[in-house]
Amino acid sequence: MTKKLKRGQKAILTSRLTAVKNQYPQRDYEVDITLPEFTCLCPLTGYPDFATIRVKYVPDKLLLELKSLKLYINKFRGQEMYHEESVNRILDELIQVCQPRWMEVVGDFNPRGNVKTVVKADYKKES
Repeated sequence: MTKKLKRGQKAILTSRLTAVKNQYPQRDYEVDITLPEFTCLCPLTGYPDFATIRVKYVPDKLLLELKSLKLYINKFRGQEMYHEESVNRILDELIQVCQPRWMEVVGDFNPRGNVKTVVKADYKKES
């Protein structure tokens, strides 16, 4: 018997990371987003890793659409990847969608096995 997907599962599977028009592209201002429920799987053990992801950016012509960002982050839940890979992948994919002037992504991972990891990656648009 095939298990029917629930509404949230369908929304996550079919979602696309999107951007919307910035109404103030002439101004430098910082957007700070906290995503406290990030999870992915350890590629060695399969155990879940939990983190708070922080995204800070100075937009240019586009802004990240927040609902699409929430659904995008939830897509990592069943994926196996190291902490460093997840943070750098998030940064690359967010840059591709909104093309900011500057962006920083920080993954603050919960301790596991007495090890705490914080990974920070940033980007600055070339002038």
